Amino acid sequence: MKKITTILSFLFLVLLVSSCKNEKSLQSYLVDTSGKEGFYTGDLPVGSVLSPKADVSEDVKETIKSIKKINVAFLPKTAENTVTYKAEKAKLKTIFTDNDDYKTLMSMKAKGMNVKIYYSGDTDSVDEIIAFGYGDDKGVGVARLLGENMNPAKIIETLNSMDFDRDNSSLKQFSKMFDK
Repeated sequence: MKKITTILSFLFLVLLVSSCKNEKSLQSYLVDTSGKEGFYTGDLPVGSVLSPKADVSEDVKETIKSIKKINVAFLPKTAENTVTYKAEKAKLKTIFTDNDDYKTLMSMKAKGMNVKIYYSGDTDSVDEIIAFGYGDDKGVGVARLLGENMNPAKIIETLNSMDFDRDNSSLKQFSKMFDK
């Protein structure tokens, strides 16, 4: 009887340890950075940032409906936070390289920033699109579009047909994150 109790206790301990992953996810990263000193973070409803032009197709309107919200976390680079900048950049790189859910869509360099675009889901039914960028002069950040059954080709078409109203206060707040 004592052997059975010992064996069951050991099996329970093994199951408990193996079920606890210490894997960092993008969601936990976004939650951890919320309210953290030096970070600009937020959840933006799509309607406050993007509004379709009146003469767009029904496909574009449908695509906008498929996007639910945008999560953003950005740490501007300053002379005082070089160590934090490098640590946050390393954390985000690890999240994307260690997680099989995120597939690379494209990489580019623009205006001193290295940017990678990732997605999760199927190629014709994307659940999220993530833009991860960093630059030694600008900082490090991530933006995530969450939705249901998003089509990447239609999202690009939609972004091309958007009316980015410069007087929109949400867009002004969002763009301030990238100003020096």
